[in-house]
Amino acid sequence: MARLRLDEIAGITGGTILQGPPERSFESYGIDSRRAAPGGLFFAVRGKRDGHDFVADAAGNGAAGAVIARPVDVADPSFGLVLVGDTVAALQALARDVLARRPARVVGVTGSVGKTTTKEFTAALLAPRYRVLKSEGNYNNHLGLALSLLRLGCDDAIAVLEMGMSAPGEIRALTRIAPPDVAVITNVSPVHLEFFAGLEEIALAKREILDGARPGATAVLNGDDPMVMAVSGGFAGRKVLFGRSAACDVRAEALAAKGFDGFEIALRYGRESGRVTLPCLNEASVADFLAAAGVCLALGLVLDEIVPVVPALRPFAMRGAVVETAGGVRVYDDSYNSNPQALEAALASLAGLPAGRKVAVLADMLELGEGGPDFHRRAGETLAGAGWDVLVAVGLLAAHIADGAADAGTPPGAIHRFADAGAAAAAIAGIVRDGDLVLVKGSRGMRMEAVVEALRARGME
Repeated sequence: MARLRLDEIAGITGGTILQGPPERSFESYGIDSRRAAPGGLFFAVRGKRDGHDFVADAAGNGAAGAVIARPVDVADPSFGLVLVGDTVAALQALARDVLARRPARVVGVTGSVGKTTTKEFTAALLAPRYRVLKSEGNYNNHLGLALSLLRLGCDDAIAVLEMGMSAPGEIRALTRIAPPDVAVITNVSPVHLEFFAGLEEIALAKREILDGARPGATAVLNGDDPMVMAVSGGFAGRKVLFGRSAACDVRAEALAAKGFDGFEIALRYGRESGRVTLPCLNEASVADFLAAAGVCLALGLVLDEIVPVVPALRPFAMRGAVVETAGGVRVYDDSYNSNPQALEAALASLAGLPAGRKVAVLADMLELGEGGPDFHRRAGETLAGAGWDVLVAVGLLAAHIADGAADAGTPPGAIHRFADAGAAAAAIAGIVRDGDLVLVKGSRGMRMEAVVEALRARGME
């Protein structure tokens, strides 16, 4: 964790100390007054709400100082206040300075699908050799990435950072804070289409991670994704390709589904090869693992260093974690987000698992633009074709999933429609039976974790 004095913070950010002892030091940093750590520094960021209105709350929760862009009243004269022109710019300036003073190499991970899982797998595979900092949760925007870097310790050798975007220019802005030494693009798929004219524009936005990489950086790229390969064509540095095709440096040469044990993989790793079992149920996780292994190859690890770690890899919470509940019900909790490619992969992979019935609880996939209804209808057709027994459709767009499934042969009695996650959560215990496998998936704005919690509580009354 970076330790910074109040006067250092003022100097780095071009700010002015309004109050508090210059020698006061901080080791924790945040933008949420409710989560202010004792002795921490609060950044009053203006967003949907103005953080300046919550400086006193941060102080009440233990914060010892704040970075502000307008004067605020804090009764305690020892509470540090640094006045800057822009609190977000100040946060980012501190993050850049901390990184510049550390020897850590940056692994930047972007892509339409699988960023967080790839980041988690990468950090786990590197950990036996290196001290690794990873971005927390999905801290992948201009605020989260900066806050992650402020946790960088003097002994950290690698920082694995997720870099997300919903508009052109956002990834390039992130690389100005943390230019990658290894830049990963997992894939390009129809996500955030509401803000782009098409997949080509999304691919160009992902390419920004290559444009903003350090001189001499290595690109780790999905060799099976034509869009990724097209936009990376002009990258002059070393490339490590991952995927299934023969051209990939890290590839799965054979894949065997092992039920609830995951997937057995014949792994080609540069000039080495070996067999591993990845304990994940969704075949999409294999690509995430190959991407992580590609980073390890780029950083010089040998196969024997990563093979022992693979059995311990697990999906991140709400991104494919399996929750076992009463009556032998298994819940595949993929409730954090959803998009057409990820949903199709989940429906196809999980359909082959042994279970009494397979129940898909699917909510709206947001930000797909005018094509949203068609994407949802096709998901319903995929569901029916894969043999799912029950569909629980949640939301206005998910009604098109129900329509597509019905037209493709799912019996009407097996389709349940709800307006929102709360209504679905209230009814789900009466729909699910003992021994079922339940997939729960939807965009973040649909709050599908409510359904998962209801399934956890099922049978515990």
